[in-house]
Amino acid sequence: MAETFELKKISSDAVDHSLDKAKHYRLLAQPEQAESLCLDILEVEPSSQQTLVVMVLALTDQFGHHGSKGCIRRAKTYVGQIQSEYHKFYYSGIIAEREGRAMLNRGPARSFAYECFREAMELFEKAEEVRPTNDDDPILRWNSCARTIMNEKLKPQEKEEVGFLE
Repeated sequence: MAETFELKKISSDAVDHSLDKAKHYRLLAQPEQAESLCLDILEVEPSSQQTLVVMVLALTDQFGHHGSKGCIRRAKTYVGQIQSEYHKFYYSGIIAEREGRAMLNRGPARSFAYECFREAMELFEKAEEVRPTNDDDPILRWNSCARTIMNEKLKPQEKEEVGFLE
């Protein structure tokens, strides 16, 4: 049986430094460490918008690893706590796009990647509609998804024909 610990809380004065460290761990390709730091920060400041964004990104960095279905579900939960309509659409698009990219590396799951990329593109279009001036990030991401679909020659899943034999 796994041992259980009572986790220690960080001080509110350490939040900014801890958030910087979480961003740094993401850059070092250590998303589990970044996620852990974000959990500690959210214990102290549950509505920290910057921390929620870093948490979503740290979770999407883990897509394609063992147990990533849980990461997808948790990322969607955290993105739901983001207050900005623009950021909610944008980071929801990031989740769908990264899920699609993870599927490209999983053989038979490639057939599902198209749907993920199309979902991401729809979310990026919604983000584009409400984006701040001079922020073309949703357009850049939409184009990236479109290029991936074209380069990988992805297609929608074929729907099984349901009907009676004549």
